[in-house]
Amino acid sequence: MSEYVLNMPDVGEGVAEAELVEWHVKPGDPVREDMVLAAVMTDKATVEIPSPVAGIVTWLAAEVGDSVAVRAPLVRIEIASGSVAPAPVEEPQPVAKAEMPALPVQVAPAQDIVQPEPSEKPGKSEFLPMPAGEAEAKPLAAPAVRHRAQASGVDLNKVKGTGPEGRITHEDLDAFLASRPRMPGTATGFGRNTAVEEIRITGLRRKIAEKVALSAARIPHITYVEEVDVTDLEGLRAAMNGGRRPDQPKLTILPFLMRALVRAVDEQPVMNATFDDETGIVTRYGAVHVGIATQTPSGLSVPVVRHAEARGIWNCAAELARVAEAARTGRAKREELTGSTITISSLGALGGIVSTPIINHPEVAIIGVNKIVTRPMWDGRGQFIPRRMMNLSSSFDHRVVDGWDAATFVQRLKTLLETPALIFVED
Repeated sequence: MSEYVLNMPDVGEGVAEAELVEWHVKPGDPVREDMVLAAVMTDKATVEIPSPVAGIVTWLAAEVGDSVAVRAPLVRIEIASGSVAPAPVEEPQPVAKAEMPALPVQVAPAQDIVQPEPSEKPGKSEFLPMPAGEAEAKPLAAPAVRHRAQASGVDLNKVKGTGPEGRITHEDLDAFLASRPRMPGTATGFGRNTAVEEIRITGLRRKIAEKVALSAARIPHITYVEEVDVTDLEGLRAAMNGGRRPDQPKLTILPFLMRALVRAVDEQPVMNATFDDETGIVTRYGAVHVGIATQTPSGLSVPVVRHAEARGIWNCAAELARVAEAARTGRAKREELTGSTITISSLGALGGIVSTPIINHPEVAIIGVNKIVTRPMWDGRGQFIPRRMMNLSSSFDHRVVDGWDAATFVQRLKTLLETPALIFVED
């Protein structure tokens, strides 16, 4: 027997470590080649790590929630004698990381390595090929689906997958949850619930906590709220959706707001900027990279629509739909979740009347969209008429943006949204 040591792979440029968010195996489990062993997260992107060999897992480096350095040992797998392990890939080492040399993949005799207590099952001397009963892998599912299942107390072995190769999708999980019988109530109607549950904050939830804590601690927020009459905009949106082609996405209010942002920051470029509070430098950008706060099964994510200044309404809508779906399904790439210069936060129909959005550090502005409601508004000619109204709740970094400038910026957005033809008129 010999042992294969799998090191933490390089999961992104400039990434020194990644958080372990899920183990798919435990010591003693048989694994196949290309079987997923673990999932790690960095910069809100989840990466699955497959096994390059077949054998028996003998050791795991960390627990869920721990951070593992790139190229540090992650998993040890005992492989059969005579099996050929893949050769380690030599990677150039940047000068900046000279103090952390690469740990090469090692294949060594099992007797030369100090191992934990063996977990071999009696009567098994060879692991290739594995018996059919042992070869069963965990159900195929994305990390986001697994997180939802764990939170809902669902055993994925009992869920039938309809995706490629039997992969379990969010729709499959929804169908299973809907089919579960409801727990009967207590005989007396009321009863004490003394349950106490401790939940460790890990993965995306921890990233969110760190991000908002950093923003709230470092940025003195100023929030400005203004109501906007979107009656004409809603009429235009309905007309455009009615005449859209089959290959065009359905328009929401967000693509119009994105185009209005492009016009408004052209007049006030300080809003489309980031602030490095350690060096005291404000960086203004010509490109308008709009972050869209998006709720996913794992928590809040901010996919980015890049170069909104170079996109029309339909193109903004298509790119928004694409990156939002990638974020919800856990397929978003690192570059699709970073690099925004200004952010929009919208809860849609749940948007409430007013919100106080937290700035996406290190940006200096965030635009909050509240829900659209029909309200009676005075027309100035002696009567009230129904109008479609929406509030914008926007926060700004008061170290960079004065209240007057914040008000001027929001008023410009209000004018563009209330007279949507101006969004399409070039100077």
